[in-house]
Amino acid sequence: MGKFIISQAKNGVKFNLKAANGEVIASSQVYKDEKYCRKGIASVINNAPVAPIEDQTVEGFTPCKHPKFEVYKDKAGEFRFRLKATNGQIIATGEGYKAMAGCKRGIESIKKNVVDAKIIVEAPKEAKAE
Repeated sequence: MGKFIISQAKNGVKFNLKAANGEVIASSQVYKDEKYCRKGIASVINNAPVAPIEDQTVEGFTPCKHPKFEVYKDKAGEFRFRLKATNGQIIATGEGYKAMAGCKRGIESIKKNVVDAKIIVEAPKEAKAE
């Protein structure tokens, strides 16, 4: 079972979705506060299981309707994905993969792990005394 970890970020809060093995399989943007971060998590839970994959690495690809996983190549030549909600907003992104197969396995892992994922709020890290 996966879990969403909500943690402090520089200008707000963000989440990481971790698979059962502890690997981070998707990350969010930085949200203003926890309430909006939880709305982002709810959107991932609702959209990921039904989202098709739009392979933008193929010339002349057919665009899919939202929600969808967009797969693309980054500047380093790695395969990446972003999950877009029904309104077209990016709600989660993945790491870079050397091969398309790995990228697609990452997407399948998200679809599987969001179903019963727990939400855990990480305690803020203490500021170090100087």
